[in-house]
Amino acid sequence: MWRRLNDLGMLGVLVGLCALFSVLTIRELAPNDAGAARRLGTEILSQKSGALRVVIAVRSQPDDALFAETLEETLQTGGADVIAVVKGEPTDARAALEKVAAGGGSVDVVACNPFTASWLVFGDLAADFPTLGHPVVSASREERSSAFLQTQNLMNITNQIAVIAILAIGMTLVIICGGIDLSVGSLIALSAVVATLLIRDALGGGAATAGGMALACMAAVVLCAAVGWMTGAVITFFQVPAFIVTLGMMLVARGTAGRLTEHQSVYQVPESFVWLGRGADFLGIPNTVVLMLLLYAAAHWFMRHTARGRHLYAVGGNSDAALISGLPVGRITRFAYTISAALAGLGGIVMASNLKSGSANYGQTYELYVIAAVVVGGASLSGGQGQVFGTLVGALIIAVIQNGMNLLNVDVDTQNVVLGLVLLGAVLIDRLKRRSR
Repeated sequence: MWRRLNDLGMLGVLVGLCALFSVLTIRELAPNDAGAARRLGTEILSQKSGALRVVIAVRSQPDDALFAETLEETLQTGGADVIAVVKGEPTDARAALEKVAAGGGSVDVVACNPFTASWLVFGDLAADFPTLGHPVVSASREERSSAFLQTQNLMNITNQIAVIAILAIGMTLVIICGGIDLSVGSLIALSAVVATLLIRDALGGGAATAGGMALACMAAVVLCAAVGWMTGAVITFFQVPAFIVTLGMMLVARGTAGRLTEHQSVYQVPESFVWLGRGADFLGIPNTVVLMLLLYAAAHWFMRHTARGRHLYAVGGNSDAALISGLPVGRITRFAYTISAALAGLGGIVMASNLKSGSANYGQTYELYVIAAVVVGGASLSGGQGQVFGTLVGALIIAVIQNGMNLLNVDVDTQNVVLGLVLLGAVLIDRLKRRSR
């Protein structure tokens, strides 16, 4: 019963937070999406009959590019003549207008988004470009809506939490097994550094092939998995507390990454290296999010439908009873730490791909956010309790809180206070539940 109430409670908290930030972030927003572009195109077409000569001006950003493409399509479908599409800076817009003027052409409308409409180059078109006629600057209007519920913001939440959520799968296994892993943040850095160094020094840097990059990334993940196995071995063979062992491994991994790079970023990688971190090949969903969901589905199946998954709960619930029952407690514990480290290595690959570089500074304090996500998701730090689905909900709760506070311009110190209180609250709730049992 507690498990069911916990699942419903965590989902309820997540929904409640989303509703809260949806209301608190209602404001006048400058729309810059495909819908705003279509509305602007329709408005421009309705203002004047006959052929319209239009110049579209946006910034050189992905959102602006989508806005410009949709607006151009809408205008052309309505019979307008789009004579230039500027994607860049005010100087680019000026150059485009000068080119039209030099060719003896005219402009009826300069179509902008709310950001480019304020460019000074459009301040007095009649005086600066008298031969263009009487062009009118037309921009999409501000709308009162929730900044939190913007499609791009929701995608940012899932994309930004992907690395933490991937690491949280492994941390869930470790905590269910009755342990803790403080090394995962440093393993992110080690994996990112090893993969990018191999690409730069052994595979030709920018000329590396897709197969070569895949091998380099696999090598980095395998290295992290080996570190995880060694961590588990020290814990099980020598009975050293997990907190001390993983704290030591955290320092070793971070220091090794720093020595390998001499604290310099490794950025000599091909453009295609960003495919995993920035690509979106499936229905426009970021590849990192697809990977995260696949990993959670696999982990959920593993924990629910395999003997090893059930053994993790048994070891975390009562390791002495599990040992008496004949379970290989040491092997199960080493397995949990190996998987945790391997997923931390994979998280490092995702981060390196997203940032197109490797650095010893990656993953700092991530272990704290990962542990918070697992605990908030309902896992008990005493072991033997927790679910992968709950961890995903916990990770999303952490992400929503951070994102909502960012939208509300809450300072970093206050954010840390709030997240710390959330973590403490989750631990206290866990203790109260165990007492009630």
